Amino acid sequence: MADKKKKEARTKWVNTRFNATEYEALIKLFRQTTCRDLGQYIRNVTLEKPVSVRYRNQSVDDFLADMVSLRRELNAIGNNFNQAVHRLHTLSFVPEIQHWVMMNEQDKTEIFRQIEAISNRINQLYSIWSQG
Repeated sequence: MADKKKKEARTKWVNTRFNATEYEALIKLFRQTTCRDLGQYIRNVTLEKPVSVRYRNQSVDDFLADMVSLRRELNAIGNNFNQAVHRLHTLSFVPEIQHWVMMNEQDKTEIFRQIEAISNRINQLYSIWSQG
């Protein structure tokens, strides 16, 4: 394994007081960046390091919220379908039901394949969106 670069421990403190308005402005600026925490944001700005700013697109935000909701609904539908088919498997003594179950097994597989494809695509879009 390659030697990992050791990070120097942060042992020095700088305390700064803000009034409510200044603090709200600071937090607003921080939330527009990709920085994971406020300390990282303040260090980057103070030390003149680059700060990546997110540019939000409300229509994309709305679309992604709808897709996340759709993914949850599709998963619920798939789970309910799976439970129903499982229950029908227990009724194997009725030949018509057993025949229906076998005929619809391909549909079940296709539904789950489509749900997985949609879920993967939503995750890809979210990853791309959250990086930008």
